[in-house]
Amino acid sequence: MANLIGRAVLGVTNRSIVRSAVMRTRPGRALSRRFVAGELLDDVIAVAKDLNDRGFRVSLDHLGEYVTDETKALQARDDYLAAIDAIAANGLDANVSVKLTQLGLGTNDDLARRSLGAIARRAAERGTTVTIDMEDATLTEATIQMYEVVQQEFGILGIAIQAYLHRSVDDIARVAPLGGHIRLCKGAYAEPSEVALQSGDDIDTNFDLLVDKLMKYETTVPAIATHDEARIAAAERSAADRIHPWEFQMLYGVRTKMQGKIIESGRPLRVYVPYGDAWYPYLTRRLAERPANMLFFARAALSRG
Repeated sequence: MANLIGRAVLGVTNRSIVRSAVMRTRPGRALSRRFVAGELLDDVIAVAKDLNDRGFRVSLDHLGEYVTDETKALQARDDYLAAIDAIAANGLDANVSVKLTQLGLGTNDDLARRSLGAIARRAAERGTTVTIDMEDATLTEATIQMYEVVQQEFGILGIAIQAYLHRSVDDIARVAPLGGHIRLCKGAYAEPSEVALQSGDDIDTNFDLLVDKLMKYETTVPAIATHDEARIAAAERSAADRIHPWEFQMLYGVRTKMQGKIIESGRPLRVYVPYGDAWYPYLTRRLAERPANMLFFARAALSRG
């Protein structure tokens, strides 16, 4: 049922007339700030500093995806290089998260690979890491292949794995021996039953199974990305005897009280903080996960100012 509601939300929010209405109004932009740090690098650096001061680690995500223009893809690369430099200059406990389609994957794969290599090289020089976000299921294999190539060269990458995909158990066995870190999340894209689990209970069961598998890898850092209290408790149990590093990850602006409790317990937590002007697709995915927020969205869409 939750998946059906989420798909209905995406069906409404993805209409061009709705998108235009939300993006051009002050209430729409204000709604985005619940989940997005701002549009500028300075905005996200300020948020990251505040989170670090309160004990959180951070991952910066410069929003954008499905870039087909080479100039824009190269600009995305440069934006990430600037973000990495800013992380180092400000002494932040932070890394960056990258979507490969933002670098040209699917249009110019060679350009995307070279850009990812440049980002990884800069991160290695500045003493931080890079996480490759996972996108829709049609891109999973290409994303993993590019991760394998660049990770073997630089060794400072991580990759997201989506628990609802049938293939994920094999993907973990494939990428975990490469070291780095693996962010395990449930999955936020509407996928058909041939490639993804559809039932919330089935996804939860598979998530816990994959957490158990991840915790057995000594040289890979599991990053358990969930806001589900039952999944958090299950991960704590799974990691009870683990002596090697691992962490929780959560989204900026989502379940902030729970985030504070995890920090108070002494468990490391990294907050995924997006920024940039391409915030609308990200916002709609957050709304699909929590349809109760549609009331605020509707007000923004109907506003004239």
